[in-house]
Amino acid sequence: MLLFTLNVIYNYQKTQRITTMEKKLYSWQEDCLKRWFANKGRGMVQAVTGSGKTLLALTAADRLAKTTHLELRIKIVVPTRTLMHQWYRAIKAYYGETQKNFIGLRGGGHKPPADCQYTIYIINSARYELARQILSELRSEKAVLLIADECHHYISEQNQLIFEFIPHMQSFGDHFFSLGLSATLPSGHAGQELAVALGRKIYTYGITTATARRTVCPYDIFHIGLSFQPEESAAYDELTERMLILNAQLLSHCPSLRSLDQKECFEFLRILSSGKDKQLANIARQYMSLTFIRKGLVCMASQRLDCAQDLIRLLGIQQKILIFSERILQAETLYKLLENQYPGKVGRYHSKMGPQANKNALERFRLGDVRILIACKAIDEGVDVPDAAVGIILSGTAVQRQRIQRLGRIIRRKEGKEQALLYYLHVIDSSEDFCFLPDSGPARILELSYQPENSAFVNVFYNKKASELIKQMSDAGLSKEKIQEAKQCLALGSVRADWMSEKNIIELHIQNAASKRQKNYWTCMKKLAELS
Repeated sequence: MLLFTLNVIYNYQKTQRITTMEKKLYSWQEDCLKRWFANKGRGMVQAVTGSGKTLLALTAADRLAKTTHLELRIKIVVPTRTLMHQWYRAIKAYYGETQKNFIGLRGGGHKPPADCQYTIYIINSARYELARQILSELRSEKAVLLIADECHHYISEQNQLIFEFIPHMQSFGDHFFSLGLSATLPSGHAGQELAVALGRKIYTYGITTATARRTVCPYDIFHIGLSFQPEESAAYDELTERMLILNAQLLSHCPSLRSLDQKECFEFLRILSSGKDKQLANIARQYMSLTFIRKGLVCMASQRLDCAQDLIRLLGIQQKILIFSERILQAETLYKLLENQYPGKVGRYHSKMGPQANKNALERFRLGDVRILIACKAIDEGVDVPDAAVGIILSGTAVQRQRIQRLGRIIRRKEGKEQALLYYLHVIDSSEDFCFLPDSGPARILELSYQPENSAFVNVFYNKKASELIKQMSDAGLSKEKIQEAKQCLALGSVRADWMSEKNIIELHIQNAASKRQKNYWTCMKKLAELS
């Protein structure tokens, strides 16, 4: 049994939810708090999802309240309603029983009572009142701590309205404190603007360090290569040819496009599309339109659904599976397919479901009634899914922030959870679909290809060793039943990395196997490891 300390322990029952929070900090949290206090209670923290940023912030607020000579007001800003309610539950869990009006909510139909110690704002509401309220509290000789959760969201012109109080801080600087939290802090000019409002970045706690210190669960990453169907390939090639012609025209008018990255290029094209040069604007609009069409073709490639179903068939639903999709139509299609195979065990979570339906789906997933949850972008940030052990990226995203957030959904520690598995499905023959994480930490990364004709997953090295093992068993005169059992075990092994585990770990799994099938599986992994 792995030994670790849980920051937050959720114990859900059918009739009610009991939530408690342990206040023991990881060493990184204590180090971070020392730096924050040394920086006069100002600064931003970049820490991997699942490492305990919420507990860090609540501890900072609690310790600050006990050290400052003024009455402290804590203002928490979040980007979504879901996060607002999660912070509410976290504060209740941290303090236990609280006085009436200790916590106030603003946004999503909520209006806080006056004089709350904690007020949680959704950004849409915070834009037009938070700055005024912070100044009002300071002028009333109170101290204020601003906690900006997922603070990378607050760099837009509209969202920066929450920082309008900054120019007036000269008189109250000693009484104002701030803490920015994110798994992916922005860099460059955007990062500098946030630093003016929240303070400089004081601590980074990345995936590599978090995994090494076992703050998060160890994980393996699998890249699964897919192919277009013939008609999809033909459509992709046609779109590409039209885009190449338009690209040549754009470059002849604007050679500087060659030096721009993808984001800069599209911003430039957007400006061109509404410019005075009608011919150039038309070319820019056509190019952008074809780009989106081609991206949609890649995203909706038909092999994605087949691959996901075959992958789940091998993995089983003993461990909870979280599937990420870019398109609601795709999510709904997969939901119907999987619901037919696993009745009552599949849920979905997306913007068209409605808040209550999404809440119910997530709760059923937490309780274990639902074993597979299919989600769109609505779950990328701010949704606590502590016990999902398997993640499948059905359709990828080029946004690095979203990739990191999705990884964070499955690497949160939970008792009994020894390993997390993340699968990226990507179309090999496309330029849009790249799936790697530049900072993947110490994870084992395996490259697989999908063969829909026989529902198989191929790793050349693994499959070679598996064939050798089957041949050895056949030469030894083992029965057809035992050879067939070994083939089934090896099929599961093709989408896991257990055959790469240390000998002592494999032996431990054999000894502790809960079923004959588990023992047979780990015995096969042992023999493969010996062949390797």
